Amino acid sequence: MIVVATDAPLDARDLKRLAARAVFALARTGSTYSNGSGDFAIAFSTNTANRLTATNGPQPRSILPTDAVSGLFEAALDATEEAVYNSLLQATTTTGNGRTIRAIPIDDLRAVLKKYGR
Repeated sequence: MIVVATDAPLDARDLKRLAARAVFALARTGSTYSNGSGDFAIAFSTNTANRLTATNGPQPRSILPTDAVSGLFEAALDATEEAVYNSLLQATTTTGNGRTIRAIPIDDLRAVLKKYGR
């Protein structure tokens, strides 16, 4: 599950688009999708200007124009990709039910990345 939080004044439509971009970031990490994979994202805005209040009647809203959202899409992609890499590199070797799953050996990974100029 991916959670995207922003303080940008976005409406529900653009928050849905932002969440979709975060899921796209999984592809950058080499992830694949399959039926039942359960990969999904939600996005919300903490912008106080767009909160509902108890007053009756119309309330003014300040929404970011649609053509100004591209930078947020890129930021969501970058942040999600970085979060995936961070979680992979913080994993520890785990044993359970007679099986051991080894953590990624970081020194070996560094050597491979260096070898290929990454």
